[in-house]
Amino acid sequence: MLQLTLNQPKGNVLTMAMLGDLSEALIAHKELQHQRLVLLRGAGSHFSFGASVEEHRKEQAPAMLAALHDFVRRLAAFPVPVAALVQGSCLGGAFEVVLCCHFVFATASARFGCPEIKLGVIPPILAALGSSRLGGPTAERLLLTGGTLDAQNAFRIGFLTKVFEAEDNPEEMLFEWYRKTLKTLSALSLREGIKALRETSRFLSTLDRGIAAVERQYVGNILSSHDGNEGIEAFLGKRPPVWKDA
Repeated sequence: MLQLTLNQPKGNVLTMAMLGDLSEALIAHKELQHQRLVLLRGAGSHFSFGASVEEHRKEQAPAMLAALHDFVRRLAAFPVPVAALVQGSCLGGAFEVVLCCHFVFATASARFGCPEIKLGVIPPILAALGSSRLGGPTAERLLLTGGTLDAQNAFRIGFLTKVFEAEDNPEEMLFEWYRKTLKTLSALSLREGIKALRETSRFLSTLDRGIAAVERQYVGNILSSHDGNEGIEAFLGKRPPVWKDA
């Protein structure tokens, strides 16, 4: 099992540097014959507050989007199952990363959401995958309001594999699930199963086309607008945004 831990106080924010390190780890472990699972988790009480807001500024945003989308493509195309263990907040780009995992485990206190619309921007991966992974109405509510999805409702719609209660040891319970399920299976069969599922469902092509289209929209329309920059600067300046609706 390959374990990847988001570990960057405060809030395990996804910077371009961290995303590059995560991509390199996937590349280095992609061809391991006996591998059966990749586990993605966050250090501390939160999974991640999302991608760096500072790197959303106009000058860095195209490179930030490229780094996030490169990692997401590699994760989605990884040849063995990928599981996320989510505690606390899982927001923005971090939620978009989790959307690409095969299994998602969460504590009862976990919250998922993409607040980008409140900053005057949009989440490309949620736009591309939200309907297929969460259902159309839920994806639309999350994207258009910046609202959140709690663990209980995420389980109800089928997004979560299991919810761990407050008294549980989530890491130990996930490892026990792994020992009883994937560890007893052929790594070769798991690879073939992943390939069949993601190719026949057109998951990867949908993700790739969706990311490319929304990224062009983001760079071409949002970064050139007043509001697409005002929301980021207002957040960083700890003040209310002044929208011009343009």
